[in-house]
Amino acid sequence: MRIIENSEISAALAYPALIDALRKMFTSGCTQPLRHHHSLDPDNEKKGTLLIMPAWQSGKYLGLKTVTVMPENGSRGLPSVQGTYQLFDAVDGQALAFMNAGELTTRRTASASALAASFLARKEASKLLMVGAGAMAPCLVRAHAAVRPINEVSIWNHRAEKAERLAEELAREGFQANAVTDLEAAAATTNIISCATLSTEPLIHGDWLKPGVHVDLVGAFTPTMRETDDAAIRIANVFVDTREGGLNEAGDIVLAMKAGAITEQDLKADLFDLCRNRHPGRSSSEEITLFKSTGAALEDLAAAILAYEATSQK
Repeated sequence: MRIIENSEISAALAYPALIDALRKMFTSGCTQPLRHHHSLDPDNEKKGTLLIMPAWQSGKYLGLKTVTVMPENGSRGLPSVQGTYQLFDAVDGQALAFMNAGELTTRRTASASALAASFLARKEASKLLMVGAGAMAPCLVRAHAAVRPINEVSIWNHRAEKAERLAEELAREGFQANAVTDLEAAAATTNIISCATLSTEPLIHGDWLKPGVHVDLVGAFTPTMRETDDAAIRIANVFVDTREGGLNEAGDIVLAMKAGAITEQDLKADLFDLCRNRHPGRSSSEEITLFKSTGAALEDLAAAILAYEATSQK
């Protein structure tokens, strides 16, 4: 069994190669049971969550991701999401590779959002608002820039100093990046809003959204977390990575449905539909689109296969 280091994962999972790998996997499909989701303390979500995510393609590869999500890790100077990924041969069960799931997860998550944006964001979109400045944020900016001509990036974070540090990092990469403190004003002047937070209260409001904007929601991954209010979900055409995940785990959708803002039939399509040309994606320049990602084991498997095959060729 090979151990694939983070530096190897980063090199192998470059954009747009990983975005293309996800597109192919959503087109071909695989078996992915609904992930195991265990609260480490049912009375306090901040104490952490354990996620177990299997996926396989018969006769090819089998993968298993085990992840912990610890919302309080920011105060400890540690990533909120940590874990491991194991890749097996699906024919004989042989263990092929072991890798840190952190880098794999951030990159495949960002790539899934970029894949959705390739169908849903306006083709000329050049301005992106990044809500949140954690480990996911720079990956989301870079991934979106692989599918749209992003050059202006505004960053908002509840801790302003983190937004400023990320703006400096992105500026060194050639982006026109700046930290902002007025979230409403920033939302009104951008083409894409990408959110990657652990918020349980709405950050983006429907009455802020201008015609033509694309909203990308990454952070809220439990039925009690959310990054948008009911109005945003109601006025947007809503897309998800997988219907099963969106309807069972995405707080932005689950809570809006409970409030009567939308119904299950209001979900326009998932990434399977988009990648298989069963839905055209954005239909007009004025349409407000919203993509909710909860993460799918299929995405991890695609990323792990790409990392394994790329590093095996060396």
